[in-house]
Amino acid sequence: MSSPDDVNTSTIAEMEETIARISSHKGVEGVMIMDRRGATIQSTLDEEQTKTHAAALSDLTVKASFIVGMLNQDDELTFLRIRSKQREIMISPDKEFLLVVLQNPNPSE
Repeated sequence: MSSPDDVNTSTIAEMEETIARISSHKGVEGVMIMDRRGATIQSTLDEEQTKTHAAALSDLTVKASFIVGMLNQDDELTFLRIRSKQREIMISPDKEFLLVVLQNPNPSE
């Protein structure tokens, strides 16, 4: 995982706190924080999963943002949620970062 030079120590500490808080919720399988280009800053996934998810989800977020802006120039993507039978992926884009949460939508099963 890379740690881009523009991310300061207090921001990293805040990210780690956020990851710990989100990870404690039932059903959460992984949390990633990436820059807007898809470079991973923090992740609870293994290295292979992190690389795979980072590339695909950053591209998806760019495309979803484009579509939202194309449909209405005054609008912007604030949250993206994808749910399948086995997994739910939630992406919260920010000016600088993407927060990605992967969870089991049926944690009792």
